[in-house]
Amino acid sequence: MNTNQLRQDIIDYSQKIGIDKIGFASADIFEGLKQRLKRQQELGYQSGFEKGSVDERTEPARLLPEAKSIISIALAYPSRIKDGPKSTKEERRGVFCRASWGTDYHDVLREKLGKLETFIKARVPDANTKIMVDTGELSDRAVAERAGIGFSGKNTAIITPEFGSYVYLGELMTNIPFVPDTPLEDGCGSCRKCLDACPTGALVQGGQLNAQRCLAFLTQTKDFMPDEFRPKIGNFIYGFDTCQVVCPYNKQVDFHNHPEFEPEPDVAKPKLKPMLRVSNREFKETFGHIAGSWRGKKPLQRNALIALAHYKDKTAVDTIIVVMNEDPRPVIRGTAAWSLGKIGTDKAYAAIREAMEKESDEQVLTEMEKGLAFQEVSAT
Repeated sequence: MNTNQLRQDIIDYSQKIGIDKIGFASADIFEGLKQRLKRQQELGYQSGFEKGSVDERTEPARLLPEAKSIISIALAYPSRIKDGPKSTKEERRGVFCRASWGTDYHDVLREKLGKLETFIKARVPDANTKIMVDTGELSDRAVAERAGIGFSGKNTAIITPEFGSYVYLGELMTNIPFVPDTPLEDGCGSCRKCLDACPTGALVQGGQLNAQRCLAFLTQTKDFMPDEFRPKIGNFIYGFDTCQVVCPYNKQVDFHNHPEFEPEPDVAKPKLKPMLRVSNREFKETFGHIAGSWRGKKPLQRNALIALAHYKDKTAVDTIIVVMNEDPRPVIRGTAAWSLGKIGTDKAYAAIREAMEKESDEQVLTEMEKGLAFQEVSAT
């Protein structure tokens, strides 16, 4: 088997099936990453969404014992919505981060990698392979960095020379020993725009993220959002990508190479009030195909309530009162009460007081007290 010719054939085929960038890496242990991950654990900086142990996340042979190479791919996604809907005083809108526009990237990348896998096995029938996209044990970014797809920026994203950091990543492990690509040199230099723009200080230093303070992570949690972070998410209902937007490598970058990733304007920027009362079926029909739906509707509805508070949307008061009184979920009832207090109308405060008389959940009662505290502040 001529692996050099096969390597070139794979590159040529990847371009035919719409892969924007491809690179090859060795399947050696990611020693540097292993030490960083252990340090992250010690500091309590992990999100809890990580899959597998540190060893599984840094030793490819634990996932595919005969692994020799890892093929990394990148697909570019749009950074702008053409003719995007505007938020108005009557109909405020939330926003999903750019990485959740269009069809769920996990599905699209798995399809592309599946085609690569079929292509390889047609030429090497005894090839062993394993596909991973985001939810696998390996770090997509560490693989992409080793494969020369891009360098790891201070915002912890992979930054490509061609597409900035607006790329989705996936990989295919194999027992075929391909010649690896050369990693790119770091391109951040002394720039610290992402660190300065992070509203919570989640970027502790260049390339190190405290996920527990990252708004992108916090928008995906299902419990009450800590008070400190509520004013900072603005109208984001899923994800947060300011650290990418301010990056000089992303200036004027907007690729529309894949129809699957084209944002549906009313899905990427949904109206907030209807979201509060959406049924499970409506949620699945409207949002089920995008990456931002993976945690279900509860976090998004909680964030929608926070966004309405951010806007001080008085037109939403009646709807939020119904949510506070009728929703069976304490996190939603409590956040609704807090939101009403933040919006701050007389009707909102009266509704909170009335609801407190029949509320039994201690956490919800605490949120109601927080809501009423806004009245005291505004009166001083």
